[in-house]
Amino acid sequence: MKSTQILFGALSASLFLSAGCKTATSPSSAGRELFNGRDFSGWTFCMKGGADPRQTWSVRDGVIHCTGRPPGYLRTTERFANYRLTVVWRFVRVAPHADNSGVLIHIQPPDVVFPECVECQGQFQHQGDILLCCGASAAGHPATGKTLVLPQNGPPNENPVGDWNTDEIVCRGGTVQLFVNGKKMNEIDGGNLTSGYIGIQSEGGEIEVRQVRLQPLR
Repeated sequence: MKSTQILFGALSASLFLSAGCKTATSPSSAGRELFNGRDFSGWTFCMKGGADPRQTWSVRDGVIHCTGRPPGYLRTTERFANYRLTVVWRFVRVAPHADNSGVLIHIQPPDVVFPECVECQGQFQHQGDILLCCGASAAGHPATGKTLVLPQNGPPNENPVGDWNTDEIVCRGGTVQLFVNGKKMNEIDGGNLTSGYIGIQSEGGEIEVRQVRLQPLR
């Protein structure tokens, strides 16, 4: 009984800290799954023209499915800073459909299509690109109000369509490092955005996502 009381007390304290914190400082160093494999708890939607997100997003067999139409995004309801984010995803197909998606980090309000944020590109053969969107900036790349594309370093490191890709995104302050299937593809420093929501983009490509895992950096 004593061990049960200790466990209950620790769990209560953990829930209290999570509820009161606005950034990724409270989860354990082991990390946390942002997608629970069942539904969209902890997430919200922004779709172009106020379209019904249920026509675009669904969960089947423990996997998020996105049709890619219309444009929009799925984002967390919690803001995060200083973390390593792992997203495991794939294109269901490319031709004859469009071939685009992306992982959005440091999303700033208001919810619009598309918001001020940093995008880790999900376009076919360009998954190592970083996009500074709608006011985001970095050292050597001042904000212009338009989207600035910072090309990937070297040739693509993507798996064939239908195979799973693993994006690892390391955010520390104004620095963002992007790894695709274990290879470092891009990095920015001195970014003006250091925290925000995390999102998955609907932008033409039919995709599936099976893991969204966040590990805080101490």
